[in-house]
Amino acid sequence: MLMKTSHASQVKNTLEKYAVFLTDKSDVASHGYEIMESLLLSGERELPIDTSLGWSQVSAHLGHDLPPIRKINKKRLRGVKMLLQDRLQKEGIITNVHTMDHTEKIKCPKCQPPHNSKDRPLSLTTTDNGTKAVWNCHHCGYSGSLNTDNAVSFRPNAFKHSWNPEGNNLQNKFLDDYFIGRSISRETYQAFNVHSSNDEKWICFPYNPINKEADSIKYRTPDKQFKQSKNGKKSLYNYERVKNAQTVIFVEGEIDVLSLFEVGYENATTLQDGAPAKISFKENDKRFQALQSHPLKASKIILFVDKDGAGENLNKELLHRFGKDICWYVETPDDCKDANDVLCKHGAATLKKLVEKAKPYPVDGLYSVGNYRDEVLDLYNGNYTKPIEVGYPHLDNIYKVMKGTFHVWTGIPNHGKSTVLDQFLVQIARKHGWKFAMFSPEHSTSMHIRRLAQIVIEKPFDKGINDRMTEEELRTALNWVREHFYFIETREHIPNIQKILDIAKQSCKKFGINGIVIDPYNEVDARRQGNYREDEHIRDFISNCKRFARTHDVTVWVVAHPTKLPKSDNGVYLAPTAYDIAGASHWHNQSDAVVTVHRDFDDDSISIITRKIREQGLYGHIGEVKFNYNKKKRVFEEKITTYEDWND
Repeated sequence: MLMKTSHASQVKNTLEKYAVFLTDKSDVASHGYEIMESLLLSGERELPIDTSLGWSQVSAHLGHDLPPIRKINKKRLRGVKMLLQDRLQKEGIITNVHTMDHTEKIKCPKCQPPHNSKDRPLSLTTTDNGTKAVWNCHHCGYSGSLNTDNAVSFRPNAFKHSWNPEGNNLQNKFLDDYFIGRSISRETYQAFNVHSSNDEKWICFPYNPINKEADSIKYRTPDKQFKQSKNGKKSLYNYERVKNAQTVIFVEGEIDVLSLFEVGYENATTLQDGAPAKISFKENDKRFQALQSHPLKASKIILFVDKDGAGENLNKELLHRFGKDICWYVETPDDCKDANDVLCKHGAATLKKLVEKAKPYPVDGLYSVGNYRDEVLDLYNGNYTKPIEVGYPHLDNIYKVMKGTFHVWTGIPNHGKSTVLDQFLVQIARKHGWKFAMFSPEHSTSMHIRRLAQIVIEKPFDKGINDRMTEEELRTALNWVREHFYFIETREHIPNIQKILDIAKQSCKKFGINGIVIDPYNEVDARRQGNYREDEHIRDFISNCKRFARTHDVTVWVVAHPTKLPKSDNGVYLAPTAYDIAGASHWHNQSDAVVTVHRDFDDDSISIITRKIREQGLYGHIGEVKFNYNKKKRVFEEKITTYEDWND
């Protein structure tokens, strides 16, 4: 930090008290950097101190007297830094050492690679004027220290544990008796350098023993007391055999690894700390750090963990880390908990067969015939939810209603499509007890109920030339409508489809709704973001409705007005199709059923035309049925002589 020349005379006297004799103003300016470096070397950290203060004021700001400050040779200062950097670099630790005493996060030379290259797991701290450094890796545990005047030292938790058991410890009655009880041979446990403690109380499982050194050693007694060597390195058991294997079997415990080795599988491993008591899915969970410090090349992981709560947790953690796409699982017999249990109770052949028959985890969104076998057999035997008939003899030949399907109704405005649909819903409610949630904002809810009441009672609501319904009949109609129809209203001026479906979802749960009606589509919010096209919006609208229908096992009807009104050569309007609806051909292509309602003013009839039935023969055919409107009863009546099946 450079001092300003204008402040030189102000601080000269205070600097002289600390044996820094500066002859002129330029000396104060040029040596200001060295003075502040002296402050750092004296143990103080760099502070945002106003350089216009006198030295005593600086001391007061820090809260204690400053030690005498000496002029520092810049070359010597840089030399201290470089010496520290050189010594650290020899240990593979790369640092810039910007300031003398500091802490920084950097890459670890021991676990990177294979550990994530973006991580900075090694914490490095320099002290004592840049002459000492200590470090610790929070990922792999690598730690140590150095002094520029002495040799590098490492903390006890560095890495390898030496082991040198005597011959009696490698083969004795204590070991033989234990492993015979586990159906494991002497050849198998010796292949893993398993040995006993001198007092023959502990069975010792060295992790990756090479040249009488091991990453760590785990101990157990026959009565299930456990411990492991202090400051051991986290690693995978049997790593030398599994690290390059294309298939690796993950079990829960060293005994299970030995059990699989006994039946010919050398590619089994286990984590050092066993199964977790709870799931965390944390990347830096120390229990799973060996998966990063000891990478595997396997393209197939078979999970054969214990069949208990902790084993299920381990199973989920490993699935999370490896991914379902490469994971398989083993189904153990009901009377067995793990691999060794299978070996002891059912023998080597059964254990081997279980591994051979390991099953792949299902990939989300991908299914096989096995997932649908029972459903297809039910279809063959007639054991499935069948479509329902509306209740009109000829109409039922070409149009039925199937749960889980999406229907589009269209027609020229004022041709009666909403009224016809309402009548069909009333008929379905009468015959099958269905309930409906209605989003129909073109008319007020009270006017909609009025129309439904007319259909139920088959009398006019209003005064006219025909006898209107009585108040008692109206009350009867209202009670019936209340049991079968619910009306969706929102505070939003134009709600979006998600809002409508959210309300419909609640109605399904609370009231057992069987059908949802959206009449018309253009009363649903169609605002789009950015470059989102209208056809894309319609595609997603239909997809949401279809997904809702299948998820909640309901039928969804949407009434959509055409924008194109085709005419014949003589100028008569023709019956529109789904391709004439605004927006896109998605209306026809994605729908399960498309129905056109078209009015013939010459004979005062309407045609119900099925333009599309996805599963023809199951819930309809392409065809046409005509209805006449009975003005006295305010309902449509099927014309018996006008049924036409276009498939004939």
